[in-house]
Amino acid sequence: MKGLFDLSPVFGYFFRKNDPNRTTNFNLRTMHFINKLSMAMFLVGFIVLLYRWFIR
Repeated sequence: MKGLFDLSPVFGYFFRKNDPNRTTNFNLRTMHFINKLSMAMFLVGFIVLLYRWFIR
């Protein structure tokens, strides 16, 4: 149950440093940007949902 709400991998994905040994190209950067954007939108929507659930 403790690992169920562990969001450290999510935040680690957002704030990790670039690995100089990993090759990168436009498609890979675009894919990671879309993934980060979709996770951020999900988290904002989830927070709004929780706000509406508990405050109203």
